[in-house]
Amino acid sequence: MNAAWRCAARKGYQATTVDDVCAEAGVSKGAFYGYFQQKQDLLLALLDDEARFHEELIERLSGRGRSGIERLRAYARAVAERSADPAQVQVSADLWTVMLTEPAVRERFAKAVQSRRVQLRTWIEEAVAASEIAEIPANAFASILVALTDGLVLHGSLQPAGFRWPNIQKALDVLLAGIANP
Repeated sequence: MNAAWRCAARKGYQATTVDDVCAEAGVSKGAFYGYFQQKQDLLLALLDDEARFHEELIERLSGRGRSGIERLRAYARAVAERSADPAQVQVSADLWTVMLTEPAVRERFAKAVQSRRVQLRTWIEEAVAASEIAEIPANAFASILVALTDGLVLHGSLQPAGFRWPNIQKALDVLLAGIANP
């Protein structure tokens, strides 16, 4: 998996071959096919790896002692920070492209995004109930946060030098502070 991330960072998933991944990992094609039936299975594994990152982040942030707004802020910061990784950006862009033509990728991707949105919605509902933030449609705002973070990753890939991730994080903080109750 690490070899696949490195290859994707250099060449993009589409241009990466099974031979590239095997050479990077120092394994034979037979070893590759012991884990994957085809190259698309590798992309699905990368998608699952990304979904695990979000699941683990959400689990870590769900612990006691954080307010809803603190959870949302920490989540947005962590996603923006991860977006500085060229491999992450490239694979995200490739996922969006492949998703348009590959139903298996679209289905798995949609499930992962829905899972994130549901958890963010729960945090938003909790923050509204605790009067931490203004009354806001929780699912709509969760959808905005998911789209915003995904969009930042994709736009960052268009012009990496134009994105200063610490500034993006500050802007996200201001956005979330804008919905906080005094």
